[in-house]
Parts: sequence; C-alpha cells; structure tokens
Amino acid sequence: SLLLHQVRLAERVLIVWGKGAKERRVPLGEPAAAALSDWLAVRYDVVPTEAGDVVFANERGHQLTPRDVRRIIDRRSPTPTHPHALRHTFATHLLDGGADLRAVQELLGHSDVATTQRYTHVSRERLRSAYQKSHPRA
Repeated sequence: SLLLHQVRLAERVLIVWGKGAKERRVPLGEPAAAALSDWLAVRYDVVPTEAGDVVFANERGHQLTPRDVRRIIDRRSPTPTHPHALRHTFATHLLDGGADLRAVQELLGHSDVATTQRYTHVSRERLRSAYQKSHPRA
C-alpha cells in the first residue's frame, strides 16, 4: 500500500504505517533505492492513472494486496516461502552483520525486545564468530 508521497529517495527512506497505526521510517539500501528510482522512472508508463498515487500496482492496475505480493514471491522463489520470511531474513542478516538486538528491535518495530529475540534465530556462523571473538581459548 505504499504511496508516492511516502517515498523519500533523497533520504533513502520509506514512510510506512505498521501495526498499531505507528509510523515507521524504513531505511533503503543503495540497491533498493536504485531499483525504486528506476521503477519510478517508468511507473507512469505502466501503472494506469486511475490507480492513483500507489507506487506498485497489480496486473489489473489496482493497488497491490498482500495476496498479490505472495503470488509474486511464490513465482520467483525456488522453494515455497511466504512474505514474512523476508522479515526473518532481514533480521538475521542484521544480526549476522553485527547489529545489536536493540537496533533490530527498532527496525522491526517491536515494542518489546523479547518479541525480537523470538523472531530471529542465531545462525551457526554468528555463534562460531561470537565464540572465536569472546572465548580466551577459542
């Protein structure tokens, strides 16, 4: 349900509404910002005017629904998955890259850090790295 005015490419951020009607600022990495910029350059040629100011539209020219997103992911994924898996992957990559749990909590929009702890899993690589860095006899 992303709308054009919620895209802030200069700031590399999206303004979205999450659970509990909370406004969130979602950071855009360089590849995502570049891809979104490229899409916006051709969007007016693809998305019908009657779709309004939605950033993405489905094949019928209507705003993308969660079901549309699920279909897109299913068509492109080599194994069955779900959109929520993208959120898990995002959190895991952050933690594996060294982000602290509190930062991940903020990015995911969790009010309680315990939710973030359950939500993410610790990879073997991260456990091995923590052991190597922290244990005196590693």
